[in-house]
Amino acid sequence: QVQVVESGGGLVQPGGSLRLSCTASGTIFSINNMGWYRQAPGKQRELVATITNTGRTNYADSVKGRFTISRDNAKNTVSLQMISLKPEDTAVYYCNTRANSLTGRVEVWGQGTLVTVSS
Repeated sequence: QVQVVESGGGLVQPGGSLRLSCTASGTIFSINNMGWYRQAPGKQRELVATITNTGRTNYADSVKGRFTISRDNAKNTVSLQMISLKPEDTAVYYCNTRANSLTGRVEVWGQGTLVTVSS
């Protein structure tokens, strides 16, 4: 079984910064894509950023130039550095991991971490 746990959310003022982290654990043979998604109140979950096991990244247009995704393959972790945060970035942020495990290919979501951007 594979689990992911996020950390790093909180309250920040507009223009501020936060760093989210996510660690995958369990019986993992390899991890393919890792990524961050978010869901604001009353809205659908949306992609924020993803990164492949070779380091190729993809960002939502709304966060390009402000958010940076990175990963440490040795530690099965993915991070999201967020700067110049805006009130519209307020959402629950979810880590997503696609891995090859003992039971085959799995897609696992974290429990979510709340990011609130407000003065």
